[in-house]
Amino acid sequence: MNFLVLHGPNLGLLGQREPGIYGSASLEDVNQLCERAAKDLGDDLECRQSDVEGELVAWIGAASSEFDGILINPAAYTHTSVAIRDAISACGLPVVEVHLSNTHAREPFRHESLTAPVCVGQLMGFGPQGYVLGLHALHSHTDSTQS
Repeated sequence: MNFLVLHGPNLGLLGQREPGIYGSASLEDVNQLCERAAKDLGDDLECRQSDVEGELVAWIGAASSEFDGILINPAAYTHTSVAIRDAISACGLPVVEVHLSNTHAREPFRHESLTAPVCVGQLMGFGPQGYVLGLHALHSHTDSTQS
């Protein structure tokens, strides 16, 4: 299977930005962790990051021609982007939402996800390991629906 990992705004600053919340791993560290997990599963993987909402929407919209599923950390767009929600809903692919921190243990405005209701599942609070768990869940879900 071939999966797309999308990282939303400010995730390019991982390792520098609020390490007490997001940890010390860089985005490259997270991507390498994902690539190893995908290899262990026998899957292919492409990782992309953008701070631009429209770019994320375009990637989601085009994903069905190339990918079997999406793992996404919409970051701040989780709580604000109807456009990303609609793209996920329309793309026809299984999507798993992942967050490094437990958003429910943070500020009240982070408690609601606009995107989670159109995803097959959501993982949060496990740091970079959440991406690995998300890939395993996406692989299992996609494998069971393709069989």
